[in-house]
Amino acid sequence: MHLSEQDMSRIRTGPFTVVREPATTTADHVRDQAVVDTVSEMLSTIEREGMGAVLRYARDLDGFEGSVTEIGEVELEKAGELLPTAVREALEAGADRTRRFAGMQRARLQDFEEEVLPGVVCGQRFVPVANVGAYLPAGRFPLLASAFMTVGVADVAGVPNIVSCTPPSNAGAPHPAVLYAAHVSGGRVVHALGGVQALAAMAFGLLDSDPADILVGAGNAYVAEAKRQLYGRVGIDVLAGPSEVAILADDTADATTVAADLLGQAEHGPTSPANLTTTSERLAHEVPREIERQLASLSTRDIAGAAWRDFGSIYLTETRETAVEIMDVLAPEHLEVLAEDLDWWLGSLHNYGSLFLGEWSTVAYADKGMSGTNHVLPTVRGARYTGGLSVAGFLKQLTYQRATRESTMAQAEPTVTVSDFERLDAHRDSAQLRLDRVEQI
Repeated sequence: MHLSEQDMSRIRTGPFTVVREPATTTADHVRDQAVVDTVSEMLSTIEREGMGAVLRYARDLDGFEGSVTEIGEVELEKAGELLPTAVREALEAGADRTRRFAGMQRARLQDFEEEVLPGVVCGQRFVPVANVGAYLPAGRFPLLASAFMTVGVADVAGVPNIVSCTPPSNAGAPHPAVLYAAHVSGGRVVHALGGVQALAAMAFGLLDSDPADILVGAGNAYVAEAKRQLYGRVGIDVLAGPSEVAILADDTADATTVAADLLGQAEHGPTSPANLTTTSERLAHEVPREIERQLASLSTRDIAGAAWRDFGSIYLTETRETAVEIMDVLAPEHLEVLAEDLDWWLGSLHNYGSLFLGEWSTVAYADKGMSGTNHVLPTVRGARYTGGLSVAGFLKQLTYQRATRESTMAQAEPTVTVSDFERLDAHRDSAQLRLDRVEQI
């Protein structure tokens, strides 16, 4: 998440200074061929051999020792008994807020029908997909809010069949906090499966359920590649890369907050990009020093420090307009604004996964489900053309039309004209036969 030379030529509102560039500038979209080949082989093997291959990969890759992967609703609820009360209550709060916001979104997606011209009524319906496969990551860290954003939101959308998978990463078993998060999100069944084998099992309908219509949820490079290769056979939410954060700040922001919020996302992984674009020369020079100070006592400094060293960047602009222009090129997954006149920034920015306005809002809140918005978001500049996962992602916007005999002339005559011009005779005949029938009556 940095500006290439070509990107820089697109910034036309004013000059800016590159204070810090990433040590690594390899294109984010470049795929590791070894990952591509491994995933392709695994998917082919699982499709050919079925559940036997799934269990074999689960044993070899995750140390799974059982023969039954399914964890039922009663066990999901009991998993909460293994958690501290405060953690249980926090998960319940996050699930509730995420479901509440998804419900607000659903209420604003309206079915309707209306007359387009006399005798022609068109309409739309929002219909949930039938089968969702949700991947609940639990690798280096169990990301507990993922169930809120996938299982919970799909449930609010009205999806009748939701199957989830999570790796057996806790001494050969799924993490109890992930299981309880699934439970409070409305999950009814979770399978102890991780990685490519989990995605394949859901996509191919190997888990005593129909094949998934859509696969959702973040994961490592192998999970992302499996979603990429399965796309088309199933729908997916987004092709997600490493977590990204960018901060827009003016001179009213303080370096401590900026540094903390950058590191809060950098600790997701050693390849997570972090960017500061600021109109403040003071911040541009204070923030790197503050990041180093905070890293010294951070338990995840090996991860966050590597991410900042290799993928961190700082741009200093003369105007906020230039800062906006830079950010609309970068199109970050998470974008914080620590500046005055927040309404101006809200109205001026267009390319981001989710926006966090003001010092009392932070990406960490949404990551844990505490603000209610969804954190399954586009990365690698995907925010230029799409938003993140929402309740709409589980709904099909279906259109329909009905017409009367009296509307035939208004539709059929121009259809015949256009079809003749295109030399599509069957289209013309389909319209002409209706004209002929109207004229015969």
